[in-house]
Amino acid sequence: MKKLLTITAAILLTVCTYAQDKTIKDLQDQSSRAIKKDEKDTVVKTWKKGGQFSLNGSQASLSNWAAGGDDFSLAITAYLNLYAFYKKGKHSWDNNLDVNFGYVNTTSTGARKNDDRIDFLSKYGYELNPKLNLAGLFNFRTQMAKGYEYTETSKTLLSDFFAPAYLIVSLGLDYHPVKNLSIFMSPISSRWTFVENDSLSAAGQFGVDSFKHVKNEIGAYVTVNYTANLTSTVSYKGRLDLFSNYKHKPQNIDIFFTNMFAVKISRVLSATWSLDIIYDDDVRQFGKNKTSPGTQLKSLIGAGLLVRF
Repeated sequence: MKKLLTITAAILLTVCTYAQDKTIKDLQDQSSRAIKKDEKDTVVKTWKKGGQFSLNGSQASLSNWAAGGDDFSLAITAYLNLYAFYKKGKHSWDNNLDVNFGYVNTTSTGARKNDDRIDFLSKYGYELNPKLNLAGLFNFRTQMAKGYEYTETSKTLLSDFFAPAYLIVSLGLDYHPVKNLSIFMSPISSRWTFVENDSLSAAGQFGVDSFKHVKNEIGAYVTVNYTANLTSTVSYKGRLDLFSNYKHKPQNIDIFFTNMFAVKISRVLSATWSLDIIYDDDVRQFGKNKTSPGTQLKSLIGAGLLVRF
């Protein structure tokens, strides 16, 4: 009897030990198993939004200064960029807004602007292949405040809000050969030029007929956009627009070329250089008699606040 009880106890002990070892092994296997995410639990980000703001300024005051100069001078330039990019499947929608404004005030010349631009670009694309989209484009560009040509004794109005303003609607192909480079090409585009200021309209400025406020042109359009971090501290953003009017001197291509370099000094401080080049065959305010087109050039260098968000 004792022998039987001993054998029975040994069997039960063996079974319990085996069951315990198996339970421990199952728990170890479950704890070491990789957790797999359900695809439904993973949210794909379809919007990418952000921008940057820069503010550069300088101020000087002189009193009894033998070398001469303005008693007081103040210069401020501000730049705001906002963007919102959408991407889902074969559909994409890029939106970009640039706003520039510069102000200069000195005792000798008074207050005047030295930079002024509102530029909104919206582009929808349908992917044909990884580097090529069928795309539609909308671009609007104008300025905020009145601009003048100054002489020693007078000033002449040259521009105003919505005078001029440019609107382009276009359908074409958008090519992306490398990252951050877009080349949009359209054989058929429509461009409107608006001159809402009555005095500028009466003078027939910006190619709009005298006393008219709108002019439409049909032509070919190309816009190239590129952004890059050239180094760990230097960034670049550039855009080149080309437009050829089929109905009037198509060989005289209108050019709008804007560039922005930013050098990061610290987390919020930077130095910036912007360079804009414009040629518009309809803008005939240059030459000896102020009746010829000309290449327009603007260069601004500054140091100050730069915040990205």
